[in-house]
Amino acid sequence: MAIKITGIGSCIPTKSIKNTDFLNHEFKNPDGSAIPDSNELIIKKFKAITGIEERRYADEELTTSDLAAIAAERAIADAKIDPENLDYIIVAQNFGDVKHNNIQSDAVPSLATRVKFKLKINNPSCVAYDVVFGCPGWLEGVIQAQAFIKAGMAKKCLVIGAETLSRVVDVHDRDSMIFSDGAGASIIEKTDTENDGILAFESATYARNEAYYLTFEESYNKELNQPTRYIKMNGRKIYNFALTHVPTAMKSCLDKSGVPIEKLKKIFIHQANEKMDQAICERFYKLFDKAAPEHIMPMSIAELGNSSVATLPTLFDLVTSKKIKSQHLEKGDVVIFASVGAGMNINALVYQY
Repeated sequence: MAIKITGIGSCIPTKSIKNTDFLNHEFKNPDGSAIPDSNELIIKKFKAITGIEERRYADEELTTSDLAAIAAERAIADAKIDPENLDYIIVAQNFGDVKHNNIQSDAVPSLATRVKFKLKINNPSCVAYDVVFGCPGWLEGVIQAQAFIKAGMAKKCLVIGAETLSRVVDVHDRDSMIFSDGAGASIIEKTDTENDGILAFESATYARNEAYYLTFEESYNKELNQPTRYIKMNGRKIYNFALTHVPTAMKSCLDKSGVPIEKLKKIFIHQANEKMDQAICERFYKLFDKAAPEHIMPMSIAELGNSSVATLPTLFDLVTSKKIKSQHLEKGDVVIFASVGAGMNINALVYQY
């Protein structure tokens, strides 16, 4: 028996926001003081660090659960299954449904329940629930799905990562330029094949000094004088945390799988920050006293930005559908997924395609 991703689908919004669209923003420091640099210089530094040139925002009439349902329909079609046979719908999200120009998050009912409703699934034994696990949420959902299947509790699961971060950013915060919207969905199911699919996983939460590296805080514009909260992050601490812990988690996961590093074909890493992701990849290979091979790590952040839980499944969809230049997978290729985010949470998963 193997537990595999038999279907993949994504919903990448078509609305593109370029870096130049931020030229007229009034960026401020956390204490509310003005940033002395020009917006041109701020954006130039931002591009050099993150690699982001543009990002995607959802259309005004769509919410996170709408994007999730669209991605789910595509994954179901790709897997060629009847959605009535799904045992679980797991939706990884962090902010619920936030409507355009509305400051309130709505997560009742759960987004997973909303997706089940939108898919018109009648089967009451199809259990729907949300996972709030920061950016690693989709991968954690996959880990949970395979656990249900191994325990005999399920045969087919739908795991989705969806977010509309553009609705929860502070326009006066430079970090707002990082975030974007999107959704990716996957069908996880038991197959009759052997020695492929999910081979090993690693998951951890660091919640001592690290717990509040990502938070929900007031705007940097102190003149607003309102209780609205926005996503905030301590970029330097997150960067150092990720470089310290993610490569070791990846190595532990690969060691558990029994797959030698030489057979690893791709690294699918959460699209958080191009510079950080490259450094994680390099440190991972250094743990094996090796240099990272060329084209080992597909990247989508330059065009799509950081869509949190959606980055990994959308990236995997883009690669398997050969929509990223010089990136493709062949049957039998071994890959590793890895992510880091609010919590602080880390996970990794070795998978044979």
